[in-house]
Amino acid sequence: MRCVIARFPFELTRSGVLDSMKGIKPEEVVGESVTIGRRAYPVKQVGEVITRQDRRDFSADEVLRAMTKLGFTCRRLPRTAAPTRALSPLQHASAMLGVPVAV
Repeated sequence: MRCVIARFPFELTRSGVLDSMKGIKPEEVVGESVTIGRRAYPVKQVGEVITRQDRRDFSADEVLRAMTKLGFTCRRLPRTAAPTRALSPLQHASAMLGVPVAV
């Protein structure tokens, strides 16, 4: 499959990715991840190994898109909801009493 990562075209295959990642110890996953075999790898680590480029040269989304097209299981970070404004002490007390709160 032809894909573009960091403005460079790559011909990637599922078996090629499996071979490239064979023997690579996965780093600790704290963000997006790709499951290759029975191991979960950070997306940036996979991108670095298969492209031989620095991690700063490509985005996680580019690698996630390519790995998904190749049939690997990818886990994205959940989108967080917009932070809600904290209630003032007066608004909090009103809410506890059951009085409608004006926000």
